[in-house]
Amino acid sequence: MSDWSALAPAPGALPLAALAQAFVAALLLQTVLELWLAWRQRRHVLRHRAQVPAAFAQRITLAAHQRAADYTADTVRLGMWEGALSALVLLAWTLGGGLDALNQALLRWMGPGLGQQLALLLAFGAISALLNLPLSLYKTFVIEQRHGFNQMTWALWLADALRAALLGLLLGVPLLAALLWLMQAAGSLWWLWAWALWMGFNLLMLWLYPSWIAPMFNRFEPLADQALEARIRALMQASGFKAQGLFVMDGSRRSAHANAYFTGLGSAKRVVFFDTLLRKLGHGEIEAVLAHELGHFKHRHIAKRLALFALLSALGFAALGWLLQQPAFFTALGVRPQLDAQGGLLPQAHNALALVLFSIVAGVLGGLLQPLWAQLSRRHEFEADAYAARHSSAQHLAAALLKLYEDNAATLTPDPLYARFHYSHPPASERLARLGQQGQA
Repeated sequence: MSDWSALAPAPGALPLAALAQAFVAALLLQTVLELWLAWRQRRHVLRHRAQVPAAFAQRITLAAHQRAADYTADTVRLGMWEGALSALVLLAWTLGGGLDALNQALLRWMGPGLGQQLALLLAFGAISALLNLPLSLYKTFVIEQRHGFNQMTWALWLADALRAALLGLLLGVPLLAALLWLMQAAGSLWWLWAWALWMGFNLLMLWLYPSWIAPMFNRFEPLADQALEARIRALMQASGFKAQGLFVMDGSRRSAHANAYFTGLGSAKRVVFFDTLLRKLGHGEIEAVLAHELGHFKHRHIAKRLALFALLSALGFAALGWLLQQPAFFTALGVRPQLDAQGGLLPQAHNALALVLFSIVAGVLGGLLQPLWAQLSRRHEFEADAYAARHSSAQHLAAALLKLYEDNAATLTPDPLYARFHYSHPPASERLARLGQQGQA
């Protein structure tokens, strides 16, 4: 086992100090930016709490508007704590030596090998989940409870947690073991095979989720409203969309929030309505919401996002394949690598460490690129709204969205800059204004 001093920079090697400084700078930039944006959002929402925006004054009560403001302020404040603590945890894992200490402890206990590396990934995931647990519980049982959304009991939460943990082990352990084996046995192009495995796994999950995984957590029943079903099937047929069925999910067991979605891949596609949604919207409004979802299908948004995900994943695995050969990648992020007699990395000894470190770095960089993903998502939402306006009713969709904004306590007065960075859907004022124009066209 090598100590830190054994790492002498080789010609062409990554500059150690620059790497560490770049990581800290990126993490600091992301954290400060997120905290500043969250502060702006909370201040902006509370500043406009006293009066309903003029565009909504005839349809939203002051009490509902203030409820949304208070809910937003509470969730944003919690997000600020989450962001700050997350940055501290990442620093503790990396430059603080936490990941290195965990790796060394497992090496002493198990010795080197595939089993030790798999144990490292599982231990890192379990510890990270436990560190996130207090704030997650606070969000569910304090904030959601305070604002009337939480319907989950402690018994149901525990049952969900146990099911999720068991499912994660059943699916995650074979995937991680196969990934580590490919990194060890597939030669210099291991990253290409690993990428293919990763994409295949994600596609398999899209196919399995509706019929096998989701029913482990929720009850799904066929849509019983025959009149509504006839309207929906006519809309689907006109759009050329085929689904395995129309289902109602017991979302009210856990939350008062309402939603509807498409899920699945190929012949396993399903249309799912939360029971809370069906209670709040009329037939025309539900049809318009579904038309919006069909707009995503007709514009091939899911396929485009999958293609982008595949491209970025391929680039990520290729980058990981290169970084895995760089001793400074590990040392700069607080990990002591195992070196051979010539000072090079021992083959196959750092695969799990590389996966963890790369996931940390990719998470930080991904956070800085969040505005690009949000902008793409908002554009897709506008396109889906336009499709719904043409094939259903812009007025019904606007009415449905307004009800959902009110019932879900979504603020009508977000900070514009915060919305540009974080909102995957356009702010209410922009979205409803455009629907109003489309309804008059």
